[in-house]
Amino acid sequence: VQLAESGGGLVQAGSSLRLSCAASGGIFRGYAMAWFRQAPGKKREFVAAIDWTAEETAYADSVKGRFAISRDNAKSSVYLQMNSLKAEDTATYYCAAGSTLPSIYAYNCWGQGTQVTIST
Repeated sequence: VQLAESGGGLVQAGSSLRLSCAASGGIFRGYAMAWFRQAPGKKREFVAAIDWTAEETAYADSVKGRFAISRDNAKSSVYLQMNSLKAEDTATYYCAAGSTLPSIYAYNCWGQGTQVTIST
């Protein structure tokens, strides 16, 4: 499966963005999906995950209540709606397939990333 993120950009604090991740080249249905992010000089960190039925989701404490993960299996896509953005949300956001665990070692399929920059 190949993953391609889109939707990043430069926005002001308090704004919203919706990231998309499109999967191709494999079977999307059945895969749990997740979003991670990595800020300059920092380790890649878990943001959110969703199981293949979309019945179970998980979030990092830092984004709980502001971000929402969703998926559309018919479109082989997963989304991350980000609201009330803060400067500390600035990072490259990566889509990953295969798990709902918050560890990067649980995933072996990653997108190339999309940059999100929040101005204050």
